[in-house]
Amino acid sequence: MSTPPSSGQADEWQSTRAETAVPTQIQPREEDDSDPAQRDIGRPVSPTQRELFVSCDPAEAMQQQLDHLQPEYIALHDIGTSSSRKLLAGVAAASGRPVQKLVIRRQGYGTPLATLEFVDFPSAGQSSLRLYTTETDADTHQRHELARVLLCYSRLGVIMIGDLPPHLMGSSFEPLREAMIKRDWRNRHMLLLPLANSTALNITATELGRGTGVAVRTTPQVTRPADAWSFISGTWNRLREQIHTEAGVGLPPLPGANSRAGAPGAPAEAVVSAPTPLSPPVIPPVAMKPMPATSPREPQAEDGVLGRYVHQLIGLPGMVSVAIFDTASGQPLLHAGARPGGTELGQHGSALLAAMAHASRTLGMGHALPEAAVTLGTHHLLLRAVPHHPGLALHAVLDKTHANLTLARLQIGRMDAVLDAERQ
Repeated sequence: MSTPPSSGQADEWQSTRAETAVPTQIQPREEDDSDPAQRDIGRPVSPTQRELFVSCDPAEAMQQQLDHLQPEYIALHDIGTSSSRKLLAGVAAASGRPVQKLVIRRQGYGTPLATLEFVDFPSAGQSSLRLYTTETDADTHQRHELARVLLCYSRLGVIMIGDLPPHLMGSSFEPLREAMIKRDWRNRHMLLLPLANSTALNITATELGRGTGVAVRTTPQVTRPADAWSFISGTWNRLREQIHTEAGVGLPPLPGANSRAGAPGAPAEAVVSAPTPLSPPVIPPVAMKPMPATSPREPQAEDGVLGRYVHQLIGLPGMVSVAIFDTASGQPLLHAGARPGGTELGQHGSALLAAMAHASRTLGMGHALPEAAVTLGTHHLLLRAVPHHPGLALHAVLDKTHANLTLARLQIGRMDAVLDAERQ
């Protein structure tokens, strides 16, 4: 049986108790004591890669980082296309700067959860300006959430819009508009870059900005990376001047915004027809290399036929996205519409066909390429061979609320006449 401490011992312990009642403190990292302008998300592991270890979802982690650091950046986002990553690579090559990656990993396991790509434009005496693409490598849900977070906290959001039929234009922008209305939306400036001519875009742009406090501008149709860069840099330059005049806040400059070096070969009308006049202060430009020309695959004789075929398919009522792909590799050849993109439709379509073909062989029902119609919660999927093109298949996505599956299958069957006519 222990002896209770004497009153003298108890008094001595009480007198030192306050020294042990110290709140938990976080030891700052060495880089946190440096210039605040140099602070960044994650830790560098190579000249072109940073890593961020998290215990939550990637989108939530990015939101926390952006809330804390409040960096200045431009976000490139795709609707109905997959062009933002290509534009980012082109801008990086033109400016002589590398495309960098931020890899978000699970704390404790190191499992990669998401990978973001960006280009930094450092400036003397100011924090750098970053150019993000929202086309991230992550699962579908986190990819959408990361895109929302990146757009939400951006100083300028740039939306690149593909060749969408009029009946899909409004619904393609609906998730973005809902996020702008229902959430704590920080972004106040958006630039819409149409990659195809669309009469419905102006109405959609007006609806997008209504009641949100976001200034939405639309450019003329953009057909080259140089034109896109001209509009982006010009809009940033004007925004930079406007914010400096109104709030006295100096934003980092965007290299090439003053000169044609950043967009060689851009026609004069591309700059004149920008949505706002460009009259920025003179900024010493960074030496820029010519913007690399795109190098599409060698055109094939059947491309025109299949192109017309896909163009007619996307015009069907309720058609959301359609792709023609190689059944063996899942590689997409042609795509039209919104998300899912051609790569996703090709890969998953190839996997579905392979599974059905295996089942058919196992059951002794032949080796012909299967045809399938799958009904999901909100959409229908159609998978079928492309007539007269062995090794190619069609994967189509239809909105259940706007499409009749039976009628759609009949209409697609009638469109085989496009391919039959070329064969004759």
